[in-house]
Amino acid sequence: MGLAVTVAVLLAATPTFVTRGDVTPEADLRREAQAAWTALASRYVEAAGGAPSKAPASITLQKGAALSPQRNGQGRPGWVELRQNTPGVLDERLRLALRHELAHQFLWWACPQSSEDRLFHEAFAVAVSGELPAWKEGPYLSLSRAASDLARSPDVDTPRARRALARVLSESASGFPAALSRRLRQCQDGARWASPLSIDELAGVGVRAATPATVVLSRHSGEVLWSEGDVQRALPYGSVLKPFVYAAGARHPVLPPRAGVQEWACGAGLPAQVDARVAMLRSCNGYFLDWEAQGSAPKAFGVWGPVLGALGLTRMPEDMADTIGLRSTVSVSPWGVAQAYRLLAEARPDVIALLADNAARGTLSDLPASKALAGVATKTGTVRDAASRPQFGWIAAVDADLVVVVMRPGVMPRQFADEVPRALARARKQAGLDAARVQVLGLLPPGDVEARCAGAGFALEDGVPRAGTEAWSPLASLTRRGAAVCLGAPWRVRFPGGPEEGRDYAGVFISSAPPPYRPPPGVPTTPSALKARRGSDFIFRTTRLQYTAGVVSAEDVTLTGEARIALARVVAHNEQHSRHPHRPVCDTTHCQAFRGTVRVRAEESKAVGMAPLKWRQWLTFSQGGEEPWRQERSRAEVERLLGQGLVSLRFEAGRVNFLRTESDGDATFESARSLPCDLLRSGLKLPSCPRTASFNGASLVFEGRGRGHGEGLDVEAAKASGGRSDAILEGAYGP
Repeated sequence: MGLAVTVAVLLAATPTFVTRGDVTPEADLRREAQAAWTALASRYVEAAGGAPSKAPASITLQKGAALSPQRNGQGRPGWVELRQNTPGVLDERLRLALRHELAHQFLWWACPQSSEDRLFHEAFAVAVSGELPAWKEGPYLSLSRAASDLARSPDVDTPRARRALARVLSESASGFPAALSRRLRQCQDGARWASPLSIDELAGVGVRAATPATVVLSRHSGEVLWSEGDVQRALPYGSVLKPFVYAAGARHPVLPPRAGVQEWACGAGLPAQVDARVAMLRSCNGYFLDWEAQGSAPKAFGVWGPVLGALGLTRMPEDMADTIGLRSTVSVSPWGVAQAYRLLAEARPDVIALLADNAARGTLSDLPASKALAGVATKTGTVRDAASRPQFGWIAAVDADLVVVVMRPGVMPRQFADEVPRALARARKQAGLDAARVQVLGLLPPGDVEARCAGAGFALEDGVPRAGTEAWSPLASLTRRGAAVCLGAPWRVRFPGGPEEGRDYAGVFISSAPPPYRPPPGVPTTPSALKARRGSDFIFRTTRLQYTAGVVSAEDVTLTGEARIALARVVAHNEQHSRHPHRPVCDTTHCQAFRGTVRVRAEESKAVGMAPLKWRQWLTFSQGGEEPWRQERSRAEVERLLGQGLVSLRFEAGRVNFLRTESDGDATFESARSLPCDLLRSGLKLPSCPRTASFNGASLVFEGRGRGHGEGLDVEAAKASGGRSDAILEGAYGP
């Protein structure tokens, strides 16, 4: 498609602008919006070389009801709010705000993968809205000072930050930064947005001295638990990525050290024959260079090259000296290193086990911090200048639950090794970061479940990472030969009958078929109940905190305060007392509902940090309450569960007691039976265990109160009690 045709197609794809009558004149406002969109479309085609394939949705333009004094506009996808100082007048301030907010709308439409990249969005909006000259006015601002101001305000939501952004944008001689053009082409290509736009990338030059950076990730959920400094800035990495060379190697030679060669200066007592384990712990550059000389070493990180590339490695290394950081020609960010180690820990536990010896026998041995690092997998890296002075020191660390990456400029790793246990301890001030496992999506045919990763998704195949796509893929295929891991974002999961946009699952999926389930003899079981009791083919791992928050939200999103804490404590307890022997807890009402990960609330954070509950078994709970209900079911439905010839039913102590007419030869008699009431409730999909049942011709009428099986913790009663969680739980389960 030629450029002129592409422009024509894109210009025709103008959204419908809807006005509400509160910004006037409406017709002029819509014309202004259409003209602004046309200009944005032209700029996009010129930079990106093509047009988005989908049509834009409508956009509502309305008056902002709660704009801060510093803002003349704000928006979210499909909505723009504007400040109009004088009714009936579209002054230049309003027009600029409209163009700025429409630039965000355009990117949300044309480049959804960049929606979380605040700097890219703001840089594009400032560059195309016409507001750049206004922000450039004022006293001279050096580029380094502008970069520093911008780094302190990554949301770019203050006048000072906007002025700093304008200064960085002014570095472009062409008027439109090359970095934005490259990123827009990335939008058009549908490429992953693996790393956000950086200030250095936007300016086209390195404008800031590196500052200390620390990032801590959860191995289980992948979330960034805390970070300090510019963890997204790519820097030379030294030896910190050597484990990925080791992991990529098909075989590891045993090599003799070469006397007098600087790269073989790997500490005292080096054995006469050095294997890969010793070379890794001692960080022997000579081993890796000689391995390459033999011709059997992996090139450019081997199978791990695409992983590091997706995480922001600035380019693929040309040789082993590049790969192991002897030359400062390739860079990656602390965030990217942390994400890569998270995947390495999932794919190659043997490599992590090797690195766990580093504090005892490697580059972090014989230090005051070595004892605190015992059992923690660590790898160091040092980047040196021409005079062999340290430019950047790196330490990557992995324990059972966390990944930590610490980068310090101008310092050797051994000098700041004590910061790693401090970072781990700081993260663990939040309880519940250990792993929780749950069988998920078991009520669905496995082939109906699809997943996609907005970050960098990988399917592990016998320890080898295979890059996924951003498109929806069958979860069964992603987990066929190993774990499915999404780096930098949660998995998005969808299935027929569920939300079209899917649900978030921040964690790791594996495939694990459950054993066959056979219901106890004589116990009526519906097909749905059979599926729930069987379990699922998919096991999902996240943090105990994330799991607890997800269950509480699924069970009762409105719950607050001590009642929410009480339920959260029960949920966290039950995860350790599964109803499935030798299998994780399930996500259906047979166990406790879980519909993906959600934002954690303060109550869940507090609950998982409290003392474990004293009971040693599964604790039941239900919505409860006293709201009356009345529902009718056909006699045939009921008799499918309880058997033919039903005569009467009554309910007491959580059981349904019933009489059936039975025959034995010529004799007819009534037989008394009893079953757990929850079998009847779940089989007939009744709100709770009924209190009464009456026959009404070919039907039965059930009446009851509340919701759920009525056993254990009554959530509605907990809401009304006003008590502390300990008292609520003792009232539910006994002292």
